[in-house]
Amino acid sequence: MRVLGVDPGLTRCGVGVVDGTPGRPLHMKAVGVIRTPPDAPVHERLLEIERGLETWLDAHTPDLVAIERVFSQHNVRTVMGTAQASAAAMLCAARRGLPVALHTPSEVKAAVTGSGRADKAQVGAMVTRLLRLDAPPRPADAADALALAICHIWRAPAQDRLRRARAGLTPAQERLLEAPTRTTETRAQQRLREAQAAAAAQQPKGRP
Repeated sequence: MRVLGVDPGLTRCGVGVVDGTPGRPLHMKAVGVIRTPPDAPVHERLLEIERGLETWLDAHTPDLVAIERVFSQHNVRTVMGTAQASAAAMLCAARRGLPVALHTPSEVKAAVTGSGRADKAQVGAMVTRLLRLDAPPRPADAADALALAICHIWRAPAQDRLRRARAGLTPAQERLLEAPTRTTETRAQQRLREAQAAAAAQQPKGRP
């Protein structure tokens, strides 16, 4: 499997191509960053990102594009730029009929380092080790793109099995699959009420 990882961003859009299958050594084919000038209009910057991604797709012909899932942050402007760059990557993949996989930052960190709270330095160090590189890719956006590709290669088989299993379920079975979560919550609430009632029963009663 060849995966193009994309760490979306307007100023720096990280891109990395990794070949591999679960349980076998991974191989980096290419890594880099698509840059756009911060003072340029947004539509021109998105066009530059689109052109850059098309060049990478032409050069490396991946089987799939893995993109970081955009999540809410306090800096709305940063989130908007990331979401726009992510949409450009999805558009480029869809134009070629390539599957797109979205992975959250915590999923990527957990897959590569074993901890969903790892920092960029830890991610870069593990990417360097897993791909047997001489040094961590720079800037960090490039390392993050490779980490996205690695994450998908390792997670894809489990995700495929889950999708196939769910595809064969009837609506009633789907409801049963969700039932344990609701049951657990109800029992937890019941235990809380019982504990509160027991505590109230132990309180000394006031005199009449």
